[in-house]
Amino acid sequence: MDIRNLGSSGLRVSAVGLGCNNFGQRTDLETSRKVIHKAIDLGITLFDTADIYANTGGSETVLGTVLGDRRKDIVLATKFSKPMATDGTKQGASRRYIMEAVEASLKRLKTDYIDLYQQHDYDPLTPIEETLRALDDLVRQGKVRYIGNSNFPAWRIAEAEYVGRAMNVTRYVSCQDEYSLLVRDIEKDLLPAAQEYNLGLLPFFPLASGLLTGKYKRGQAAPEQTRFATTPRLRDRYVTPRNEDIVEKLEAFATARGHTMLQLAFSWLAQRPQVASVIAGATRPEQIEQNVKAIAWKLSAEEMAEIDKITLG
Repeated sequence: MDIRNLGSSGLRVSAVGLGCNNFGQRTDLETSRKVIHKAIDLGITLFDTADIYANTGGSETVLGTVLGDRRKDIVLATKFSKPMATDGTKQGASRRYIMEAVEASLKRLKTDYIDLYQQHDYDPLTPIEETLRALDDLVRQGKVRYIGNSNFPAWRIAEAEYVGRAMNVTRYVSCQDEYSLLVRDIEKDLLPAAQEYNLGLLPFFPLASGLLTGKYKRGQAAPEQTRFATTPRLRDRYVTPRNEDIVEKLEAFATARGHTMLQLAFSWLAQRPQVASVIAGATRPEQIEQNVKAIAWKLSAEEMAEIDKITLG
C-alpha cells in the first residue's frame, strides 16, 4: 500500500481510504467487523466517518465497538457541523457546539483522541475566528491531532488560512470534496487553493456513486439493491446523457489497456495533485480487496491527457 503525508501534516495515510458511512445502516455489526479488519489487514490506515453517518452516530458507534486494540493502527477521521438534531440546536461550528460534538464523538468512538477532525460544512453564522480558536484548543488539549474541512468553497479556504495565520492557531491541513472522472468542478478554484496552501485532498464519491464501476448500462434498469435502484435522487443526479457518453468512452479506454473502470477511476485520482487518499466505502470484504488493487495502474502523461480529452471535451 502506498502511504502518503496528508498535506503538510504529519499524518501518514494509505492511498486508499475506507469510507465508513455504510457501517450501522447498509452493513450490520458483524459484516462491518469483517470489512474493518480486512481493510486494516490489507494496509488501509485512513478510516473516514462522521457524526451524522448511519442515523446520527451509528457509524462512529460501530467503529468504537469493533476497533479495540486496532485503534492504534489507523488514522481515525470524523466530522462535525451537519445537523445532529431536528431543532437546530446541534449543528454548525460555534465554540459551544464544537466542544459538545467532540465529546460525543469521542464517546461513541471509544477513544481519547481523533486524528483528523473535519468541519463537514462551512457555517455562515459563526465567525471563522471562533471556530479556529475552538479547534486549536482541542489540539492543545490532545483530543484532536489535526483539523480539516469539507465542502468549503475555495475563498472560504483562503479566508481560514489567513485568519489562522493572523491568530497563530492550528490551521486546516486537508479538504474533503467530491472529485471523480465525471465531477471535476473543484479543478477551477478549490484545487488551486489546496495546492497553494498544501492541503491534502480527500476525494469522496470517487466512483460517482457507482456510475464509474461499469455495472450500470445505458438504457437498462439499475440492478436490484444497487445504489441507483434504491436511491433515485442519486440516479437522477449522475445518469445524464453527458455522463453516459463519457463512461462509454472511458470503458473503451480502460478495456483497450487491459484494465477495469474501477482501476481507471482510482488510479487517475491517485495521480491528481494534492490527493492523499481516495476514500471509498465497502459493504463486503471483497470490495476492500478490489479497491486496494485498483490504484496499481500508473497512467502515463499521454494517457492522462487522453482522459482529459474524454472527460473535459
